[in-house]
Amino acid sequence: MKIVLGRDDLAAVAVEGAAASGATPERLDIRPVHKASRGFVNDAAADVCELAVVTLLQAAAYDKPVALLPITMLGRYQHQTLVTLGELDVEGVRGKSIGVRSWSQTTGVWLRGFLSEQYGIDLTDINWQTYEGGHVDGATDPAWVTRAPEGAKLQADFLEGRLDYGIMGNELPSDDRIRTAIPNALAVAAEWAARKGFAPINHVVGFSAAAADEDPKAILAVYDALAEAAGPAAGPVNLSPVGFDGLRGPVTDAARYAYEQGVLPRRVEFDELVDRTCAALGVTASRLGG
Repeated sequence: MKIVLGRDDLAAVAVEGAAASGATPERLDIRPVHKASRGFVNDAAADVCELAVVTLLQAAAYDKPVALLPITMLGRYQHQTLVTLGELDVEGVRGKSIGVRSWSQTTGVWLRGFLSEQYGIDLTDINWQTYEGGHVDGATDPAWVTRAPEGAKLQADFLEGRLDYGIMGNELPSDDRIRTAIPNALAVAAEWAARKGFAPINHVVGFSAAAADEDPKAILAVYDALAEAAGPAAGPVNLSPVGFDGLRGPVTDAARYAYEQGVLPRRVEFDELVDRTCAALGVTASRLGG
């Protein structure tokens, strides 16, 4: 069993859990972890793999043989990821340029959802520029999104003024000129999460249909080990929910935003993901926290 998880401690927990079930697990140490997604989704290069929630949703929409194991590997507030160097703020995005690494990048999907839902902005009024494609074969960007020239870099275009705004999470460069476009972004994010009852999530865990066919007990053992390691919520809103009940809210919103933004070719309902997982593992939803 090949396992790809970004955090060393959780990878060790997953390997130990799978081994205790009688499997022979191997951790594939791929960094950054999102580089494993394409091989996992399209070529079954891993059996259990951390991946962005939007990649998982695209995989379902394009009928790739993977399913959701309801564990959050990365959750965080997202309103602070829209940044600018100038005096512009979120109300000034119409007619301006915004760069994002990939149209299907989960951070971008969340942020664009906020622009549309909270600020009433028509996304087609913005000049969008992406720098790479997504991870799922067959997925394409909307016609109103521009791809940057070959060799261009998001961070360089942003810092050198060729973009008015950028959407960046982990890839945010260090520069004292950078500021969030949404005033008091973290406070706004906390208010959004409190109102919704959940925080945005970025990364979840997926498993391949082939691995489930071969050893469903080992997949369930990985889930149990990771769920136990997650522990209780550290704050008023859980940034790392586990189980179907815990993931229903954020995954449902992410799926809705992704469909509205042309990231998904069809709607993907959360219960579809639940049914796919349960059928692959031969269990009821209650076995996986739902």
